[in-house]
Amino acid sequence: MKVKFPDDIKIYIACGKTDMRKSIDGLSQIVSQNFKLNPFENALFLFCGGKRDRMKAILWEGDGFLLLYKRLENGVFQWPRTTEDVREISPQQYRWLIEGLTIDQKKVIQKLDNKMII
Repeated sequence: MKVKFPDDIKIYIACGKTDMRKSIDGLSQIVSQNFKLNPFENALFLFCGGKRDRMKAILWEGDGFLLLYKRLENGVFQWPRTTEDVREISPQQYRWLIEGLTIDQKKVIQKLDNKMII
C-alpha cells in the first residue's frame, strides 16, 4: 500500500543514524529539541537506523500523531550520512528514497514543452 500525503506537506529527513527504539514521543522530541522544528506542523519527519534497512516517520494529523514504519526485506535505504542534522526534501526525493535510490541524483530529466532536457 502506497501512502498518499497532502500536496502542501513538507518532508524532512534526519540525516545520519537514529535510535530505532524511539517511539512517537522520542522522535517528536528529536524534531523539537535537536532540529528546532515544530513536530505539530504539516510535515512528515523521516528517521533511519544504523542498518539502513528500516525507516520510521511521524506525521501530526491534527488530533494525534501517525507513526509509520517500513522495514526492507532486501537491500538498504540510500540514507544520507552527512553531518547535516536535518534537511527538507522534495516529494520526488522522497519517492526516490522509498524506491531505494539516492536523494542526491546527479542528473534529473525534466520535460519542457514536450522536449527532454538533461
